[in-house]
Amino acid sequence: MSTTETLPRSDGDGISDRASNHKMRWWILAVLGVAQLMVILDNTIVNIALPTAQHDLHFSNADRQWIVTAYSLAFGSLLLLGGRIGDIIGRKRALLIGLVGFAVASAIGGASVSFPMLVIARTIQGAFGALLAPSVLALLTTTFSDPAERGKAFGIYGGIAGAGGALGLLLGGILTSYASWRWTLFVNLAFAAVATVGALLWLKNDRAADHDPLDFPGLFLVTGGLFSLVYGFSHAETTAWSNPFTIGFLILGVVLLGAFAYLETRAKYPLLPLRIVINRTRGGSMLAMLFASIGIFGVFLFLTYYLQGTLGWSPVKTGLGFLPMVAALATMAQVSNRFLLPRFGPKAIVPIGLLVDAAALYMLHMVGLHTAYASHVLPYLILLGFGFGLSLAPSFSTGTLGLAPHDAGVGSATLNTSQQVGGSIGTALLNTLAAGAVTAYMVGRAATPANLRAAALHSYTTAFLFSSLIFVAGAVVAGLVLERGNLAALAKGTTEVSATHT
Repeated sequence: MSTTETLPRSDGDGISDRASNHKMRWWILAVLGVAQLMVILDNTIVNIALPTAQHDLHFSNADRQWIVTAYSLAFGSLLLLGGRIGDIIGRKRALLIGLVGFAVASAIGGASVSFPMLVIARTIQGAFGALLAPSVLALLTTTFSDPAERGKAFGIYGGIAGAGGALGLLLGGILTSYASWRWTLFVNLAFAAVATVGALLWLKNDRAADHDPLDFPGLFLVTGGLFSLVYGFSHAETTAWSNPFTIGFLILGVVLLGAFAYLETRAKYPLLPLRIVINRTRGGSMLAMLFASIGIFGVFLFLTYYLQGTLGWSPVKTGLGFLPMVAALATMAQVSNRFLLPRFGPKAIVPIGLLVDAAALYMLHMVGLHTAYASHVLPYLILLGFGFGLSLAPSFSTGTLGLAPHDAGVGSATLNTSQQVGGSIGTALLNTLAAGAVTAYMVGRAATPANLRAAALHSYTTAFLFSSLIFVAGAVVAGLVLERGNLAALAKGTTEVSATHT
């Protein structure tokens, strides 16, 4: 087998369609931002509503985790398929189908009268989210080609992607406290309606960017592998790392993904062409996204526990407490993507951003039972926002840099997969470490209320400390893998053309 490089196929690239989209590009960015925010919010907005939903629908603590896991399993395992479908049927069609499907699933979830009905709705949400998310990023990649405008657009997108989790906590708290847990799902109807109308008004019908046959063996291997990995990590969170099912699913996931990687080197029409991930700029950005997504859950999950469980804050006040981080992230996302990234490139700024986050989390791990938010939490939240703006936001831009139109969907899906798998790893790993910290702290101590509060605090600070170490590891990996150079030079080196396999 040999590979020869050719120019992009004129019949599949939809150049005139992209030109039409370009005229309405800033309106399109608003539509894509709303769609992306809806998907990101659902990773956290439902979490705050879980205790209320559990009481209403009468399901157990063991079952409660499935409300989160069902969404993660479907979303994480189907992302590459969703990206490929967008390449085949066109990104506008994929976006609209994803929006409508996500909205219908949200309506079913909000109207749920039983636990199985809610789990099924969350699974369908995840499946349509896996179609929606890659289409959003692919449309952004193909719409904004000018380097200056691309920086601004990806700065906004990166700010939304990074801040969505915190905004989900705030909105979830408000809706649960003042309306009903059901509105944490019904609210998606408003997001989907706005994005659908905008897509119909301003997006042109793009032609299919890829006419190659679907790689079914690769599809089954990668879907099965990602499902097994996400399920294995979720199972570890609720049982133990030594549990036979946990070990079995994690091993199966690694084996299936290894077989997928080998198959893609041999396939005539691979589901994931290796040129997408072996490029150092894109591959390094995906690795940075993976590590950042593992560590970021130490912020949202355990800082939420700390503010509510230790300091006694309400869900709404907790959400408001995260807003300074959101503001810092949004500001630095624009600065990094518009000014720093074009001049210095990702190798110079992404590792620094990850190290800034590591420093902030290390400082957070020193909070106490009666720590003041203004002096010992707020400064480090702002520092975290700056770090995420320096690392996460540029990674979205450079993780899709230079992708040819027919690779944009699956390339975007791969970047989203890094984020989703990282989140699954982080949730399982940090929850396990936190639970172990509680057990270790209580050895030789009586189970008094004071000791239990101290043990809970120890679990949170342990999670912050390990999150800090994860960010340090991510900075080292990103620094080693990412290629040196400014954005213009890297863009020339990453520009891909279609490959014909013979």
